[in-house]
Amino acid sequence: MDKKISDAKSAAVTPPSLPFDQGSRLQLALNVEDLDEAIDFYSQLFATPPTKVKPGYANFTILDPPLKLVLFEAPGHGGTINHLGVEVKSSEAVTASSSRLEAVGLAPQHEAGTACCYAIQDKVWVRGPSNEQWEIYTVLEDTEQFSGPSQAGITDGPRRQIKPETDATRHALAISSSVNETNCCGSHSPASTS
Repeated sequence: MDKKISDAKSAAVTPPSLPFDQGSRLQLALNVEDLDEAIDFYSQLFATPPTKVKPGYANFTILDPPLKLVLFEAPGHGGTINHLGVEVKSSEAVTASSSRLEAVGLAPQHEAGTACCYAIQDKVWVRGPSNEQWEIYTVLEDTEQFSGPSQAGITDGPRRQIKPETDATRHALAISSSVNETNCCGSHSPASTS
C-alpha cells in the first residue's frame, strides 16, 4: 500500500455520531413533467405504490433502500431536484440535528409545527455549497392542507393559506435561486413563480 494512503488512513478522524435514529431515511424531492407517468414509473422501479397522492404532488415511503421519494409536478422543469432531506422519527432528532448544525456553523433555519407537503412537520433547513436545500424533518401528522401557517414554535417568516389543487405545482416551479419566505418548505425553498 502506498505510504501516503496508509498515513492518511491512520490519521483519519472518527466522525461524530449523527443524531439520526434507527428508521431515518434520505429524502429526494424531484420535479417531474407528468405526475401520473412519474407515479407509474417509480411504483415499478421501487415495487411499491405511493404513500400519498394529491393534486400535483405524490410521495413514496420506500423501505429498501430507505428513501422518502417526493414528486412535484412541474411542467417544463421535470428531471430537476427540488430539494433534499433526511426524514427522522421525532422532533427530538430534529432538535439534535439543529444543535449539531449550529455547532459546526451551518446556520440552520428552524420551523416547528408547520404545514408543508400535506403534513404538519417540525424541521430544520440548511443550504449546501451550491445552494442546494437540505431539510431534516419529522412528520407530526397528515393534513389536507398543502402548506400554511405555523401551528407552534419558531418560524422563519410569514406563511400563507393556499389552494391544494395548484400549490404543489407552484412549489415545484419554485426553482430559481431567490428566496420567498411564504413558500411551502419555508424560506429555504426557491422563489415561487406565481
